[in-house]
Amino acid sequence: MAKRQSKPASSSSDNKVQPLFPRQTAGWDPLGASAEERRDQSYVRTVKPMSAGQALLMQAIKEHNLTLALGPAGTGKTYLAISSAVTALEKGEVDRIVLSRPAIEAGESIGYLPGDVNEKMAPFLRPLYDALSDRLGAKRLKAMMADGSIEIAPVGYMRGRTLNNAFVVIDEAQNCTYAQIKMLLTRLGWHSTMVLTGDPDQSDLLPGVSGLADIARRLEVVDGIAIVRLAEVDIVRHPLVASMLTVL
Repeated sequence: MAKRQSKPASSSSDNKVQPLFPRQTAGWDPLGASAEERRDQSYVRTVKPMSAGQALLMQAIKEHNLTLALGPAGTGKTYLAISSAVTALEKGEVDRIVLSRPAIEAGESIGYLPGDVNEKMAPFLRPLYDALSDRLGAKRLKAMMADGSIEIAPVGYMRGRTLNNAFVVIDEAQNCTYAQIKMLLTRLGWHSTMVLTGDPDQSDLLPGVSGLADIARRLEVVDGIAIVRLAEVDIVRHPLVASMLTVL
């Protein structure tokens, strides 16, 4: 049986893959300067605002016990809120971090999920895990969740609780009804800080059901509460995100 002939080696020019989008030579890179630096980085030690709106949000969280961060996707609302929570915990200003978000599917049904309540909620809470892991590192995050320093719970499990000495972050609040947000706001206890984040224009609920915009409008006249409204100029994702939001 004759041996199969090997294919001729292609030229070096054929082996090169030309990128569709050449790498920018200048500008801000949120992932670092090189792949090696990204691979070696275990967690983010410090977080700095990338826009005037983000700086205003971080300052508002420091100075107020209740802050509402409203703005389009990609403005860093959740990330900055969780980073502020981690900083407060590390400084000993609070005893624990409580994170919550509604279990609402984004326009599609994923059916029944197997497992216990933690396994069922994992897909909905994944963005919070990602932000915490980026800020603390995976091992430290696992240890702090095991000892109760960090708790992640769905909105439905917050009723009846009083959260003292805690930093509370309510994410994706645009997917909460007026009654749900009112219930969450009244969980705030002594020596605690609460931050609600959401985009009133991107709710997955039926029109008119979301209570975030109405709640924010009513609370603007209350002293001691900060309402921070971020805009397209504060988006730190790909520049196309800001461009798309102006026409979508």
